[in-house]
Amino acid sequence: MKFLIRFIYKVFSFFKRGFYRVFVMPCKRKLLKKCGKNVFINTHCNINYSNVSIGNNSSIGKGCTFICSLANIIIGDDVMFAPNVTVVTGGHRYDILGKTMKEVTNKEKLPENDRDVIFEGDNWIGTSAIILRGVTVGEGAIIGAGSVVTKDVPPYAIVGGNPARIIKMRFNEEEIINHKQKLNERRKKI
Repeated sequence: MKFLIRFIYKVFSFFKRGFYRVFVMPCKRKLLKKCGKNVFINTHCNINYSNVSIGNNSSIGKGCTFICSLANIIIGDDVMFAPNVTVVTGGHRYDILGKTMKEVTNKEKLPENDRDVIFEGDNWIGTSAIILRGVTVGEGAIIGAGSVVTKDVPPYAIVGGNPARIIKMRFNEEEIINHKQKLNERRKKI
């Protein structure tokens, strides 16, 4: 009996994944502001598609939330988002007398209330990380699981915590130069 149940489950899962890849994924990619090649957006994501640009070879994990009503989320090439990552480009005005924060419209927001979030590429964003408005995540940087990122992350830094701080660097300066040269050589061959 267990064998039959497992078999039915595997067949159902196979068709469900196939339907998602063939019919749902192309629709999600078309909704994006810009979409590169080999982009995968997992299920159960909550994304403001019209303000999100994604480069080549990037993937968004299951249950990610990208909230961006006025500003943009710009994702470079080779970026990996683990499940349940949250990226928020905006905030609420709380300084208008006589109005609740909920009553303040997007037209009344100041430029500093909504700012782009940029992932420069070759980034790994850990499970349940939160990245807030105006942050630029430098090339090759890693954000640890559960981190709350409120400030820019330097290239090739590994950050973690709340608020996120640099834990260590992936490479020293000489290794970064060597790493970039090897990547460029590989790209020329492709």
